[in-house]
Amino acid sequence: MAFRLRLVPDDTKINFFSRTAMRFWLGLSVLGMVASIVLYFTMGLNYGVDFRGGTIATVQTQEDVTVGEFREALTTLNLGDVAVTNISDDSGQGRNLLLMRLGISGDDPDSQQALVAQVRTSLAERFPGIQFLQIDSVGAKVSSELVRNGVLAVVLSFIGIGIYVWLRYEWQFALGAVASLVHDALVTVGIFCLFQIEFDLTIIAAILTVLGYSINDTVVVFDRVREVLRKYKKLPLPEVMNIALNETLSRTVMTSVTTLIALFAIYFFGGEVLSGFAFAVIFGVVVGTYSSIYVASAVVIYFGVKRDWSSKQDGNKAGTTFSGAKV
Repeated sequence: MAFRLRLVPDDTKINFFSRTAMRFWLGLSVLGMVASIVLYFTMGLNYGVDFRGGTIATVQTQEDVTVGEFREALTTLNLGDVAVTNISDDSGQGRNLLLMRLGISGDDPDSQQALVAQVRTSLAERFPGIQFLQIDSVGAKVSSELVRNGVLAVVLSFIGIGIYVWLRYEWQFALGAVASLVHDALVTVGIFCLFQIEFDLTIIAAILTVLGYSINDTVVVFDRVREVLRKYKKLPLPEVMNIALNETLSRTVMTSVTTLIALFAIYFFGGEVLSGFAFAVIFGVVVGTYSSIYVASAVVIYFGVKRDWSSKQDGNKAGTTFSGAKV
């Protein structure tokens, strides 16, 4: 007898769009977006070297050196902002590793190299046997271009996904999908502002990954909505949405859980370099699954959709009424 794992029963009948649920979750979504905007303009993002400019270096010391001793040695060089953190050694060799972020910026490569050489000499005198494993420098001009290109990549993804969903379904679906993606991106940025986690190019990649995951989940729901609309042409749209969401709930939960298992493994065992990326995607998967229901679907319910998908033209686009809006 074959064993089949079920995280969710096949015959769920959850009412996702009761008036109480709609008001609560939509209010929570709006509050989250507003709070994210406020956090961005008050606390701001903790930009990494990619966006701020500067030098980042990974070093290995022979003896166990405290972060305080290392920071004290760097402060005397007047390098501007200096940050030092211990990082774990994933090689299993028990090395003493530290990550330095130095305020060495500017667009002159020769000046940057001279300052890096000064840092090398000074630290070698203070900590004999120190090894520089990796050094990366980003100039001020390059960092500003990276900021612009990162924002452009996110905005273009919104536009491209919106056009795709519009062509595949209707403009109401496209509006719901884009609203869901904007919600996911804003809330993710807000959580990085709140916890002051370093924000660099890998986080931009994480946000784009979250958008891809979210739109995939949304399209699965929209496909099922279209199937149910063909079957029940007179059924109120909120009930159509409930049927579609309950029918896809098992798939949604299974996909989210298996994805989160892999992401938690990356977060805990992937090292410092991947921890920020993994955190962003973990948070985005949870928020993206939620927004597919209470942002994307709610927008479609509010604006209404084509009722007869079996014909090319639909003279009666309004089927029922929900909360005062035609659907």
